[in-house]
Amino acid sequence: MQQQAYFLSLKKLLTQEKSADLEQYNALISHASTKEKIAKGLCWEPLVIKETGYGLGDYPFVVVERVKNKEITHQFSGGKLVRLYLSGGAPEDKSNGTIHFLSGNTMKIILTANDLPYWLSSGRIGVELLFDDKSYEVMDDVLDLLSQKQHPIVSHFIDLINGTKPQIKLSDLESNESYSPSSKLNHSQNEAVNAIIHNQDICVVHGPPGTGKTTTLVEAIIQLTEIEKRILVCAPSNAAADLLTEKLDVAGINVIRIGNLSRIDQAIVSHTVEYKLAESDGNKLIKQIKKQSDEYRRMALKYNSKFGKDERTQRNLLLKEAKNCVKDAVDLENTAIELMLEKAQVVTCTLVGANHRHIEKLKFETVIIDEAAQALEPATWIPILKAQKLVLAGDPFQLPPTVKSDEARKNGLEITLMEKALKNLRNVNLLKVQYRMNEQIMGFSNQYFYKGKLEADATVKHHGLMINGTFSAQLELIDTAGCGFEEKTKEGSRSYFNPDEWQIIQKHLNNLLFNSNEKISIGVISPYKEQVEFIRENMGDNLLASHDITINTIDSFQGQERDLIYISLVRSNEKSEIGFLRDYRRMNVAMTRAKKKLVVLGDSATFGSDAFYGSFLQYCETIGAYRSAWEWMGD
Repeated sequence: MQQQAYFLSLKKLLTQEKSADLEQYNALISHASTKEKIAKGLCWEPLVIKETGYGLGDYPFVVVERVKNKEITHQFSGGKLVRLYLSGGAPEDKSNGTIHFLSGNTMKIILTANDLPYWLSSGRIGVELLFDDKSYEVMDDVLDLLSQKQHPIVSHFIDLINGTKPQIKLSDLESNESYSPSSKLNHSQNEAVNAIIHNQDICVVHGPPGTGKTTTLVEAIIQLTEIEKRILVCAPSNAAADLLTEKLDVAGINVIRIGNLSRIDQAIVSHTVEYKLAESDGNKLIKQIKKQSDEYRRMALKYNSKFGKDERTQRNLLLKEAKNCVKDAVDLENTAIELMLEKAQVVTCTLVGANHRHIEKLKFETVIIDEAAQALEPATWIPILKAQKLVLAGDPFQLPPTVKSDEARKNGLEITLMEKALKNLRNVNLLKVQYRMNEQIMGFSNQYFYKGKLEADATVKHHGLMINGTFSAQLELIDTAGCGFEEKTKEGSRSYFNPDEWQIIQKHLNNLLFNSNEKISIGVISPYKEQVEFIRENMGDNLLASHDITINTIDSFQGQERDLIYISLVRSNEKSEIGFLRDYRRMNVAMTRAKKKLVVLGDSATFGSDAFYGSFLQYCETIGAYRSAWEWMGD
């Protein structure tokens, strides 16, 4: 397919996705009263202002606390776009911003305005969720560019990925001298590093759970910094970009993190342009110039509307001087930022962040995209435009990208660039040794997703939990069939919860904790948000305070691990409807979070007829991991 036609097709899918996303948002927001928005978890009102001020980059921030309706589950989260407003105020009494962090009923918002709103202390304040179309705009612009003009390197990449042009194997290159393998890496990891170093076009690193993908990428980046001036490292999410930034810093790499300050983890904010600028020697002069600009503007505004020619001339001169000062300050800032980026060995950002004004004109020899199997294809082309060579890293058998349009999904938007590359490229490197799970926990995923190619490292192969001096079963499937544990829904919610499954988890967990001989980390996971909320509400503060327990959805556990994991499948009905339990890749994520013990609860009468869960049921029966919930019934 020609480049223009290829990207016009992608643009059509992206338009469908944006329309579906906006339609879902409008269905929640449109014509809804404040009371209805609060009930849907899209609005907090009233608020208490806990703190205000100015942070890095002189951006104003507001910390607010929800004081009513705290029991309502909300849809706010870090990085989302919101609007702070004065209830009953004028149309202009609003200010947009981004959620910097969210903890319980407290939210820090970094505002996009230059100053704090004057109306913050004027009455009842609220905050509501907004539709954020910035990412769509950036993706759309890139697709427009690629569909209108031929880019030789992009056309080459498309031909390779779609299999219309064969890729040269690295082993066929005369210059392919192997790097000295690192003793810290295993054989498959070293092979992947070598492939990245000698990559001539596109290299794929397939990293299943626990196989050290990040460790491998960091080693490859260290090696690349010896032979390339500067490398761009991207990921679909801020969390993934932050993690890579942290790991590269620990490795001694000069790394700069580009992006929206409100969406960057506080732990690595010292690597941002804004922080480095604030700490630079030239910042004092920049602040003085900005202060002078403010003084000129203040003096100019002293003139009222009834002034003569001389006063008007003086006012215009002052405003001109203020404008010149701003220009001088911006020029000094840009020069300082250019110098920072010139010295940087690695620049990290999100995919959309690759379009950031600080780096929009920069080119890189190698661009590395981590978690590429979670990224919408239109987003991956944003950083690829800056590349001569490309590395795609991830696992297509874990979390897929989120696609809200059924039509776009049906027409292929959910298929990532990495999935296409895995089918046709020759330079694909599978990381084969995993260091997280014991052999039984790994076994099912290994068979079902990875064709049995994975092996558990000797350090984890047989490890488990010590209970009363003996090893506990490494895997348990607790079947609730016949127990009457029917799924439930809350009015107005499309999610499900199952209180009875939580009762079994609670008894099982209390028994383990009472008899355990060691301190263990624990995760309780469910695909359903309502189940997560129910368990959080009923866990008990004493249990949470005295043990390392995390309760969350599957998506939130991506990249994490715990000694002990419980998975509550929730669905239990006479029609054998399992809904999005059919997203097997998400279940692969859930099943591969446990290091020492995995406990799965579900109703085999509901999920057993599904091929995936039927295979899992058979696997558990084969290794003696099947249990009935009746063992925990009663007192």
